[in-house]
Amino acid sequence: MSIFSGLSRPMRAAGVALIGVAVIAAIVGGVTALSGNGSSDNNAGPTSSSGSPSSSQSAPGSSSSAARPSSSAPSSPASSAPSPPPAGQSGQPSQPGQPSGQPGQPGQPGQPGGQPGQPGNDQQASNKWVTVRVYNNSTISHLAEQAADDFRASGWNVPEVGNYPQGVIPHTTAYFRPGTDEEAAAKQLAAEFGFQAQPRFDGIQNSSPGVIVIITKDYQSPKGS
Repeated sequence: MSIFSGLSRPMRAAGVALIGVAVIAAIVGGVTALSGNGSSDNNAGPTSSSGSPSSSQSAPGSSSSAARPSSSAPSSPASSAPSPPPAGQSGQPSQPGQPSGQPGQPGQPGQPGGQPGQPGNDQQASNKWVTVRVYNNSTISHLAEQAADDFRASGWNVPEVGNYPQGVIPHTTAYFRPGTDEEAAAKQLAAEFGFQAQPRFDGIQNSSPGVIVIITKDYQSPKGS
């Protein structure tokens, strides 16, 4: 007795078709299972080969990552290398301190700095070439001659001595024309002998060039006479 007995003809045909499909599916499943084992063996090779490329690809990555540590490693030795020299050379910065002490020797140029006072004396001596004329405006005889001798003894150029009767000068004064060499010379002469220096007044404005010293009774000779 068949399993299809009692079924209509169309149902039988459908059942046969389903059985056929099941058989085919079972065959295909077995074949695929067998081929799957073989393919797994075959795939094992490619995967290993592909795994090796992947590992090789990862190796460049690892090599790059290793290169980074290597780059960082040189940086750390570089940083560590500079740090020891300052430690070892800590005594040497004292040597730069010695060059700074040697610039302290420009204190010796400071001694020439004290010598510039001497060039100042030379400059003052250079003012003594200016002509100085001395005139007496006091009632003391030969007071102008005394003053002229004092000036000459100090190195001043005094070619003329006389009297000034055109008025009364209150104090001994060296007169100069502003803006000329006479100004520096008159001020230096006045400071040296203790009287004043002023610009020329109208009465002597047109006199010959040179410093004009008008001596009065307040003149004090360095000789004490």
